Amino acid sequence: MDLHLVTYFVAVVDHGGITRAAQSLYISQPSLSQAIRTLERRLGVTLFDRTGRRLELTEDGRTLDVAARRILADVERAKAKVAAVRELVSGRVDVVTYAAFSIDPIVDLVRRFREQYPRVTVRIIDADGPTGVLGALRRGEAELGVIDLSVDHSALRSVPIGDQELVLALPGVLAETLPDPVPRSAVRDIPLVQDLGDKSDAALISDLVGEPANVVIDCTHPGATWELVMRGAGATVLPRLVAEEQLRGVSIRSMTPKLTRPVGLVQRSGPGSPAASAFVAIAQSTRTPAPE
Repeated sequence: MDLHLVTYFVAVVDHGGITRAAQSLYISQPSLSQAIRTLERRLGVTLFDRTGRRLELTEDGRTLDVAARRILADVERAKAKVAAVRELVSGRVDVVTYAAFSIDPIVDLVRRFREQYPRVTVRIIDADGPTGVLGALRRGEAELGVIDLSVDHSALRSVPIGDQELVLALPGVLAETLPDPVPRSAVRDIPLVQDLGDKSDAALISDLVGEPANVVIDCTHPGATWELVMRGAGATVLPRLVAEEQLRGVSIRSMTPKLTRPVGLVQRSGPGSPAASAFVAIAQSTRTPAPE
């Protein structure tokens, strides 16, 4: 049934008659009377006993009164929820990425978003490299992805958010024999601890040193990789911010020429949710320039 007919019915019950109900609804009395007759015709029942001066509900009318008020209450609750999401006082945004960006830039982006929208939940989904991010977006498992923008993402809309510098983190015994910055050509002679199972990481190392014969430890766990480097087992290539914040007692060296990769958000075409739009706006406002 039409929602406005339900509203009209409840108004007649609350005001005890057509005249006062019509006044409260700012419609004419004949229009309201016709609406009630239309409702009765559609339901195939008589809702009001019209024999007295005041309209009284029939048994069918009392049954509808309970259901009608529940319907109107549900509608109001739904409106409130929609308004809350639109005004970002509740809701959720799903962001998919992979290991290369699980700390930088994800942590800072989420921190800034939560500072501004503390009642919106952020769900971070792990993917298997750039292909996994793009697949999750196409399947609708997430609204936004954080990705290396140098990979093919032509089917999706992208928002550049900065350039990430990749550096060498080395134990002192290795660093003391190397110049600062380290020529890229010298990296192939340094024992590395890397995750070759991470497609993005493996491609990076392959581009840097060719056949990665100098990867002496293939480690899938970032925490273990960092601990191995800190204990002198080898060096690792990772984002500067991660190296500076997560590794202790190691030397951090840039490479020459500097090694960077463009980072950005990707999303499907079309309007996103209010939460996703707000996340994109925050990412754009904190965009970092490319390292010199």
